[in-house]
Amino acid sequence: MFYQRKIYEKLLKWKNESRGEKALLIEGARRVGKSTAVEKFAQNEYESYLLIDFSKTSARVKNIFRNHLDDIDLFYQLLEAELKSSLVKRKSLLVFDEVQKFPRAREAVKTLVADGRYDLIETGSLISIRENSADILIPSEEKSISMYPMDFEEFCIACGEEGLLSYIRDCFNKLSPLEDSVHRKAMLLLKQYMIVGGMPQSVKAYLENGKSFIHADREKRDILNLYRNDIRKISRKYKTKVLQVFEQIPGFLSTKEKRVVLNKMEGNPQFDSYSEAFFWLADSMIVNECFNCSDPNVGLSLNEDRTYIKCYMGDTGLLISHTFSEKEISEGELYRTLLNDRLSINKGMFFENLAAQMLSANGFELFFYTHYSNEKHRNDIEIDFLVSNGSKTKFKVNPIEVKSSKNYTVLSLDAFKNKFNNRIGTSYVVHPKNLKIENDTVFLPVYMTYLL
Repeated sequence: MFYQRKIYEKLLKWKNESRGEKALLIEGARRVGKSTAVEKFAQNEYESYLLIDFSKTSARVKNIFRNHLDDIDLFYQLLEAELKSSLVKRKSLLVFDEVQKFPRAREAVKTLVADGRYDLIETGSLISIRENSADILIPSEEKSISMYPMDFEEFCIACGEEGLLSYIRDCFNKLSPLEDSVHRKAMLLLKQYMIVGGMPQSVKAYLENGKSFIHADREKRDILNLYRNDIRKISRKYKTKVLQVFEQIPGFLSTKEKRVVLNKMEGNPQFDSYSEAFFWLADSMIVNECFNCSDPNVGLSLNEDRTYIKCYMGDTGLLISHTFSEKEISEGELYRTLLNDRLSINKGMFFENLAAQMLSANGFELFFYTHYSNEKHRNDIEIDFLVSNGSKTKFKVNPIEVKSSKNYTVLSLDAFKNKFNNRIGTSYVVHPKNLKIENDTVFLPVYMTYLL
């Protein structure tokens, strides 16, 4: 079953605007649905298409790229014969799936775009990793976009809740609370989404098996094992460090600060020795990195401190399966406690991870802020996320605090607003309660985060 994905509109826009002058490269983690979305697009929008999956294509197809690109007519003749496809000039699409598995095909993009007879889409993960781009000329004839797991809106559409989404968006635009019973329904759907996650196979297993969290969990564990196998295939010496960081992500997020603490690892390592490991996980889009911003100012990245990092899972459903054992989940009690707000530990890390996932999918770079008080001998200001309005001339930073319980304080947010008053735009508290505005702060129900 094909679930409605927002990337489809981006594909249409590229087709209409590019007119064959640029290839489209879609990057995303394994199993987020890149191949399915592109093939559905090819079926709907073109007379024919030719799809090459470089993770399993034959040596004969690869040799066509190696030996015949100097004769484009022969190149296409051989491809059509080998793959039993018929292409129509300016009405067909070439799809290079998992292109990172065969970098020579990516290098061929320059020649194929210049020829201009067919549109071209590439999909891949780990595109920037050196072993996947070494010794090739990266084509400038590429437009790159990212694809993420299904967001809350896509999940609700798959569940048949389009009417609820329209109401949520209307309330967000008006900054007015939802009717209480609808708010409770939206929160229940949000918790279901948090547990199932946005990986299409997990959503499919959930919906096609009577909304079974157990079936969804099995799919997620398969994906986590796929990621582990990908890591074990790394040819470089930092492979062990990547796996070590990956396995400890739930542990990092379970602490109060949610930060990576390297001195808890074996050998008390320095951050620099792990930089390639974090890059690999971020480039694979398995994780969303969040860096400390020491001085919120124009261009948050100008003041980032990369020795302080938060490492969120790219999909919160995967994080839940990564955190708890299969036995804990199969017994069903975990899901009951999550749905009924009775989870005494870890709930905060899941809500914060979910907010990070939603913000990342909307194109925000993630930063956080912390201030250490010498007088109090502790951090006295901690802001979960900082996002900017993107303006260079009228720069404003929007602080976002995430609260998982209904009882909380906003002392850090108030202190941050006082300290950087002239730089603050809208302040947000993302929480499980309904929408309200108080003291120039928008208290936003967590299911609205995807609308920011």
